[in-house]
Amino acid sequence: MNYAKINNLVGWLCGAVATMVYIATADTFTSWWDTGEFIASAYKLEIVHQPGAPLFLMLQNLFSNFAFGDTTRIAFWMNIGSAICSGLTIVFLFWTITALARKIIDKKGNGTNWHILQIMGAGMVGALAYSFTDTFWYSAVESEVYAMSSLCTAVVFWLVLKWERRAHEPDANKWLLMIAYVMGLSIGVHLLNLLTIPALALVIYFRKTEQITWKGILKSLGLGILILAFILWGLVQYMVKSAAYVDLFFVNTLGLPFGSGIVIFMAFILGALIFGVVYSIRRTKPILNVVVLGICFVLVGFSSYSMLLIRAQTNISLNNNGPDNVFSFLGYLSREQYASEPLLKGSSFDAKVKEAQTQYTYRKDENGYTKIETNRKYTYDKETLFPRMYSEKHTAYYQHYLNLNPTQSPTFADNLNFFFSYQLNDMYMRYFMWNFAGRQNDKQGHGTYTEGNWLSGINFLDNARLGGQEALSPSMQSDPSRNNYFFLPLLLGIMGLLWHIKRRKQDALIVALLFFFTGIAIVIYLNQTPMQPRERDYAYAGSFYVFAIWIGLGVFGMIDIMKRKIMLIPASLLSLAICLAVGPGLLITENWDDHNRADRAMTREVAFNYLTSCEPNAILFTYADNDTFPLWYLQEVEGIRTDVRIVNLSYLQSDWYVKQSMQDINEAKRLPLNFEVSKIAKGVRDGLPVVDMNIETHTDVRTLVDIMLSDNRNNQIQMQNGEYVNILPTKKIQLPIDKDSVIRNKVVPKDWEKAIPDHMEWIYNKDYVSRAELCMMEILANNNWERPIYFGMMLPEESLMGLDKYLVSEGFVYRLMPVELNQISDEITLINSDTLHRNITQKYRWGNIHTLEHFDPDSNFMYENFILSNVFLNSLTSLMTENKFDKAKEVALIAYDNMPKKVSSMKQAYLNSVIVDTLYKTKELEKARLLTGKNLRFVDEEMNYNYAVMQDKNAALDGRGLRLAFASLDNYQKILSDADDEELLAATVALNDKYKKIYHLQ
Repeated sequence: MNYAKINNLVGWLCGAVATMVYIATADTFTSWWDTGEFIASAYKLEIVHQPGAPLFLMLQNLFSNFAFGDTTRIAFWMNIGSAICSGLTIVFLFWTITALARKIIDKKGNGTNWHILQIMGAGMVGALAYSFTDTFWYSAVESEVYAMSSLCTAVVFWLVLKWERRAHEPDANKWLLMIAYVMGLSIGVHLLNLLTIPALALVIYFRKTEQITWKGILKSLGLGILILAFILWGLVQYMVKSAAYVDLFFVNTLGLPFGSGIVIFMAFILGALIFGVVYSIRRTKPILNVVVLGICFVLVGFSSYSMLLIRAQTNISLNNNGPDNVFSFLGYLSREQYASEPLLKGSSFDAKVKEAQTQYTYRKDENGYTKIETNRKYTYDKETLFPRMYSEKHTAYYQHYLNLNPTQSPTFADNLNFFFSYQLNDMYMRYFMWNFAGRQNDKQGHGTYTEGNWLSGINFLDNARLGGQEALSPSMQSDPSRNNYFFLPLLLGIMGLLWHIKRRKQDALIVALLFFFTGIAIVIYLNQTPMQPRERDYAYAGSFYVFAIWIGLGVFGMIDIMKRKIMLIPASLLSLAICLAVGPGLLITENWDDHNRADRAMTREVAFNYLTSCEPNAILFTYADNDTFPLWYLQEVEGIRTDVRIVNLSYLQSDWYVKQSMQDINEAKRLPLNFEVSKIAKGVRDGLPVVDMNIETHTDVRTLVDIMLSDNRNNQIQMQNGEYVNILPTKKIQLPIDKDSVIRNKVVPKDWEKAIPDHMEWIYNKDYVSRAELCMMEILANNNWERPIYFGMMLPEESLMGLDKYLVSEGFVYRLMPVELNQISDEITLINSDTLHRNITQKYRWGNIHTLEHFDPDSNFMYENFILSNVFLNSLTSLMTENKFDKAKEVALIAYDNMPKKVSSMKQAYLNSVIVDTLYKTKELEKARLLTGKNLRFVDEEMNYNYAVMQDKNAALDGRGLRLAFASLDNYQKILSDADDEELLAATVALNDKYKKIYHLQ
């Protein structure tokens, strides 16, 4: 047999199998979180959030061409791009496993056919097992950077093994240069790939050193870390920083044009590299030659970032941070808009600021660069080594987690405890076990026994850890996201690790080092705070990739066990069959149903509903990823409702976003911001304090904006550092109402026109004014109701500026209306019932929520917290109150027909009671009974399970869940009593009595 041909063929076969699975299960449209931003930006070559991914965007742009002009298929083809990258990752994983195995099984390259079969089998088991792991499969079917980043990691590690095998050849260094080039390219995808460098250094050390010592190992490891730091900070950031300050000198001091210093700096760097190459050749210094050429190749790969500089000069829709000059580009690369976490030394959550040191950068102005304050570096009264509990926002969580009293400061031991128990256990090992032991469900885990844990499927073990396993309901057991692997992939990997250590310690150390740097080292570096907005397993996919190498090598461990009992050939075949079954076979069987996204469309439909809620030429304020990025996708890619101006309030705090908001984009008009750009430039009015000047009456918003934008010292106060800053002198704000304009532009329903006041009055709800609030006030002062203004339903209350009482629910959005709430309704929230009804029945799309076997947690969160409560229940409540029973029935039937197959939380059961009540009152008795039964079964099963967990683990009561459960039962009891449904009423009363007795509430 020709080993090379077989190795190539089987590797490509594994990749093809994985790719076909990914294509079959790929998302049809965009997903939640960053994918909407990436798809939109890739399609039009725009600029995503820091630190960017230009190479990823350019390659994804190529895949978009396969849609052949069908904009509804562009997202799918970009998702296919991720699927293909993931499939190629599997190819290189296969070749990596076979390369490592061959060094042990077939050292001289003349092994028997059975040796080749064993090696191929090991590669197949490891590669295909990783193909179907939870985390990797998730990223393989959506347009995110992690699929392409995984490919870069796989290619780099395979290349160093390729070099190792050919290191004796004269041209072997070409493989090292190829590694440098891929490293440079990977910077334009994600920085995670650089974490392979220390392991690569160890490979080179072992190959080039005859006498291996621990001292040499530590030196090579240290050198690898230095190279990592040199690329990550030296080339990526400090080279750009140096270029920026050279340009600063040439522009501000010498009076030369912008960019002249950059040209000189680049010429110097290029000259130095050319000199280094020539010098190394003439003086016969091969190591220096490789080093200099390696830097050249890294820089060539890194040059993908030039796309950002080019595209930022144009009027693109999405231009994050506006990196159109060297200083804004530096800020973009260094992620200056994000807070940095302390690593080796820093403060604790209870520390007080002792000193603030101002840090500066430069802003490009018309005549040169202007020095401005960018942020402050704080010194605290208490600092500790290895700070893990540093976030003041999470003080209560830290104290509860470690049983600290309010006056107790965390010690170094407390920080270590938090690191091991939370950061390492909850935020890494939990994810690791998801992939190789099993997963309880896909609910986000925050430390409870019932959500987001790992499990094995072995009842007595799971019961010892989590409790309640004997009380699992059939729906819990059949939950698609409950994946039981029975520890089998984990045990196979451990077997492979032990076999690897036994047979080739050096390689085992290299792989272990790679495992550490792509897993635990990231945990240390990220230093994550509690209560993350989503699960972060994707950050550690590299370490799961490495463990899959050991899963593959576990085949040999299995063969070693088997051949003690039976002959080698049947032992090999039987071992391979068992490993394929307990690895790839088990994983694909368990994971298919909750990783198949081919039939999901909810993200797109929610975005569509947001946009279609708005009147033409509207301004729509949004806040976060999931109420912004999908909308960008629809506008930029599918061209839907491009007249709506989406304004993300988180971004509006930045000067670059305000500048972009003052330009037309697509068909959306600029925001009515009439101040000069210089008034809100970076370093100018970054944040203004509220200083109460005891003004008794409400002040016109126009007057307040003028005060905040004024350069007159009379409208400013002097700070302790001598600086003069503008202020907001009162929280009492007034907006005069032009009633004719309101009526002419149909801002309020006709029968509400009588409730239009002479002016709106409200109390500002913060102690400072950011650019976002300043711009919102300017918009209110200038708009005069010419353009409709909406606030997305996901906006937190603090972002509403105190305008809550003037926000009218119309479904997915709240519309700003100048009406007095108490003249129209006694309800807390004002609802435009007719518009909301029209939106639900004529405009909104619901996709296939009701047919999905697996309702993913992000969609479920959106459905439960916003669609069900803000849309359906607001509509039903208002329509029933207004005695519009026919319309209420219509909405209730739509809600009934478009709800998930299963109830998934106590909150849903509670909210569903409003739909049940409407169905009963509108004589839809059969549907009302079916929905009642469905919810009562859920409440029964959930309360029984939670009680079992409480008993097994001596756990505290879930107070909120218990309150919702009994509130649900009380609601249904009243509804059924009013409806004279004696059968279901009796069942509900029995349930209520049963659990009040169990929980000792009677």
